[in-house]
Amino acid sequence: MKNKILFNVISFFIVIILVGCNKTENKNELKLVEEWDKVFTKSEKVTHRKVTFKNHFGITLVADLYEPKEYKDKLPAIAVSGPFGAVKEQVSGFYAQEMAERGILAIAFDPSYTGESSGEPRGINSPDINTEDFQAAIDYLTTLDNVDDSKIGIIGICGFGGYALNAAGIDTRIKATAIITMYDMSRVYANDYFDENDNEEARFNKRKTLSEQRTMDAKEGKYRRTIGFPKEAPQDAPQFLKDYINFYETSLGYHKRSIGSNGGWVAQTFTSLQNTKLLAYSNEIRTPVLMIHGEDAHSLYFAKTAFKNLTGDNKELMILPGVNHCDLYYKKDIIPFDKIERFFKDNLK
Repeated sequence: MKNKILFNVISFFIVIILVGCNKTENKNELKLVEEWDKVFTKSEKVTHRKVTFKNHFGITLVADLYEPKEYKDKLPAIAVSGPFGAVKEQVSGFYAQEMAERGILAIAFDPSYTGESSGEPRGINSPDINTEDFQAAIDYLTTLDNVDDSKIGIIGICGFGGYALNAAGIDTRIKATAIITMYDMSRVYANDYFDENDNEEARFNKRKTLSEQRTMDAKEGKYRRTIGFPKEAPQDAPQFLKDYINFYETSLGYHKRSIGSNGGWVAQTFTSLQNTKLLAYSNEIRTPVLMIHGEDAHSLYFAKTAFKNLTGDNKELMILPGVNHCDLYYKKDIIPFDKIERFFKDNLK
């Protein structure tokens, strides 16, 4: 039964369906939505605008910029992204707006190939490109006249928590990093949930399946895509799958541009994650890191392992009793924003 349940959950990412997109089709023209279409309420304490910038792969990223309405000196700034499969209108924007209310300029960006950002085909992820997305966001922040470019940090949520740690280990401009309810995407794709299939034979079989998928995609001229979350959770589903569905598939968090709400990763995109150790050098991060996770979260083991690998007395893992993975997506009364604010203000100075 346990293996069946794990397969049902992992199928969100890797089960292939017969619809696809033409490999030669190009719909890379940006069409930015100007009206407020977030799943959270607009704050009257900050100003908001859409901005664009390119990463060094030539992909144009679209971000929402949130800025305090009142300030005197140059501002500290942060870039926010995640969860994996979400768009900036769901969770990262919620965090960015909240931090702007607290006096920190913040941008929430759509990763490459998702949301309003460019990149074809749609629905691609890459540990390299998505780490670069954070660095490109920092590039952009350094160009703003009202930002002190010596006071820049990042927030990574869920799967982008792992990418944020990777970015913090690469980019010395990042002075502080907050990791919220993190996933190590390379670990879950290599080993499945809870390291259920951490063995060479299982990994070989997945590589074989995805290699065959690439051949099929090449011959058919289209990319097969993955199945998204079901609209209703199966009775035997684990609680965390029910929590995902409750967020992504209801008015609580549904968004039409979100892969988490609609499914549709390109199936073959997971090959690099299966062969990457994303956090291999995280022990060399010298700058402060704050990790926040729920005690009842199925994903807590990712955070505990990642934290154990960090070094120095400027690292902290805060575990919140009675809190699950998705609680930290949207529950303002549970998310320790006061703690996050103090962390950045203490370290971006």
